[in-house]
Amino acid sequence: MTKMFQVATLQSLALGYTKSVITVEELLEHGDIGLGTFEGVDGEMIILDGRCYQALADGSVFEAAPDKGVPFCVATHLQDKTVFDIGRTESIDELKALLDLTIDRRFELNSMHVVRIDGFFEKVQARSESGRQSRHVELKSLLENNQQDFSFDSISGTLVCVYFPDYMDGINAPGWHLHFVSDSRDRGGHVFDVCFDSAKAAITKITTIEIRLPGEPEFDTYALKGASNDDIKKVEQGK
Repeated sequence: MTKMFQVATLQSLALGYTKSVITVEELLEHGDIGLGTFEGVDGEMIILDGRCYQALADGSVFEAAPDKGVPFCVATHLQDKTVFDIGRTESIDELKALLDLTIDRRFELNSMHVVRIDGFFEKVQARSESGRQSRHVELKSLLENNQQDFSFDSISGTLVCVYFPDYMDGINAPGWHLHFVSDSRDRGGHVFDVCFDSAKAAITKITTIEIRLPGEPEFDTYALKGASNDDIKKVEQGK
C-alpha cells in the first residue's frame, strides 16, 4: 500500500506558518517523489528520484541541503505504477483535464495520486520565490512581494504532479498541483502553464495519508478554517 506523507496543511501555510517542521533529510525517508516549499517559503521544492531540489526565485535549481527546514510538503513513492503516453498538449488546463479523465476512467477520483511526466517541453511557464523570515504573514502577501515568474523554452525535464480529491480541500489543494525540474537539474519551479508534443507518464494511486503537524504551541494559534479558498486557488494558479 502506497502512503502519502505530508508536512503540516495547506491552510497553515496559507495563513503564514512557514517555520520548519522537519528537515529535508528526514523528509526523504518518506518518499522519492513529491513537492512543497522550504522554511520561510524560500523557493519551490521538487522531489525526484529520491533527491530534493530547491528552485530559487530566478528559476535556477540546486539540490537542497539535508538540514534545510521544511514547513509544508508532500512525498510518496512512485510504485505499483501504470505507465502511459500523452500526446500533443497545448496548456496546463488541457493536461489537467487529461489527468482527470485518466483517474475517472479508473474510478479513482476519490483517491490521491502522484504522476511523473517526462518529456521535451516547448514551453514551461513557472514561478518561484525568495525566502522571507516572518510570522503570521499570509502566503498570498509573501508571494506578492517575493514571487518571480519565468518561462523555459525547448527544455527536457520532468513534471511532478500531485492530485488531492475535492473533499480534502484545505488539507491540500484540490485537483492537480505541478512542479517542474529540468533533466540537467538546474531549472525548475511551480508550474502554471505548459506545452509539449508528447511525453511519457507514470501514475500511482495512493489510499493512505500520514500528516506530520508542527509540535510547537504557535501552530495552535492559527484558525485554520479561516484560510481563504479563493486565495489558495489564486496562489496555486500562479496569480
